Amino acid sequence: MSARALGGALPHPRREGIGLGRFNALTRDDTLAVLLSCCGSRRWAERVAAHRPYPDPDSLLAAADEACYDLTPGELDEALAEESLSPQPLVGARGPGTLAAHTALRAAHAEYERRFRHVFVICLDGYRDEELLDQVLSGIRTRLGNEPDEERAVAAEELRRLARGRLTRLVSSGP
Repeated sequence: MSARALGGALPHPRREGIGLGRFNALTRDDTLAVLLSCCGSRRWAERVAAHRPYPDPDSLLAAADEACYDLTPGELDEALAEESLSPQPLVGARGPGTLAAHTALRAAHAEYERRFRHVFVICLDGYRDEELLDQVLSGIRTRLGNEPDEERAVAAEELRRLARGRLTRLVSSGP
């Protein structure tokens, strides 16, 4: 699961897995729309779409990774700007101290955005629901100590991981 932080970028609406065959068969416009739901950079989506058909999911993911690595600063800004800012509680975040943790997270996110001028993104693939809040709090606290250039590189890597997870789910089922 890809998730992002409360007050930070949140998951795009989940798309049903359509399978690689259907992905390869989409019209160009539909392909771009689907890809833009995975990463908000138009150039990234165009580059990934241009290499269809993909023989297997690994080829698609490799092309997506390469396109992420090649994002210019402006394209990274575009992609980060497309991440949702809607605050929502994290799944599995319940129990004593949860309200305080969410309050702390909102404050940390506000400081993050003030310092770095973009939303906080973090890929939480592989974590259980009950671990998400701790991971986000730890991640934002750690990353607030980064220098702006260092944090930009970290955010770009998190965005790449998020796009990869979204694409994996997109082509994981279906024909």
